Amino acid sequence: MNETVNWKNGAHGHKFIASFSGGKDSVLALYKSMKVGEPIGLIVMMEEEGKRSRSHGMPPELIRAQAESIGLPVYTTAASWDDYENKFITLLEQAKRQGAEVLVTGDLDMPIDNCWHDKVTQIAGLKLGMPLWEMDHLDAVEEFINLGFTSIVVTVNLSLGMREEDLGRTLTHDYIKELQARDIDPCGEGGEFHTTVIDGPLFKCPIPVRKGDILRHGDYAFLPLELLEQSF
Repeated sequence: MNETVNWKNGAHGHKFIASFSGGKDSVLALYKSMKVGEPIGLIVMMEEEGKRSRSHGMPPELIRAQAESIGLPVYTTAASWDDYENKFITLLEQAKRQGAEVLVTGDLDMPIDNCWHDKVTQIAGLKLGMPLWEMDHLDAVEEFINLGFTSIVVTVNLSLGMREEDLGRTLTHDYIKELQARDIDPCGEGGEFHTTVIDGPLFKCPIPVRKGDILRHGDYAFLPLELLEQSF
């Protein structure tokens, strides 16, 4: 596994495709990679019906608005968990044919052994870039905030210390301190929460959204975001 030393700077000097959830980690990884490499697009996996993203439950029109504001095309497909891997690899192979050399992801704690992203990139003939890999969680979220990104909490796991009142809140330094005081990972790496990024240095203009009514499913609560308009 000697090549793992390149995971942190795998995109350096290369064309890359970025795995994109629309949340803070994938956006920060994209930002860092665009400083050193050349992006050709974003990979977004959708649920079977194609109405929500597989990772963060975002509607396709909101993802498209993010991508258009960033200025990158979206490589996307709908998939069940059963065919997720095969369809992801198909998108990687498509991106490779169009010039991609590296897959960029926003993972922080990916293990060296049995790394799924390492497996699928090898199958597709790509390298792997994870600029946030092994980064301290607090450092990562503080860098994200300091860069000027704006993100909204859109999913919370109520069994892991999060509350419905957290939905709709913006990540700020004060809010991160509050989460830490509640013994919650400031990056939500244990699945405590997910975010949607609506503005920041990668975006030509902010993503205008309206907050919908909170939805609940088991231990989870969700805040749907509705795209108001696009003016890119």
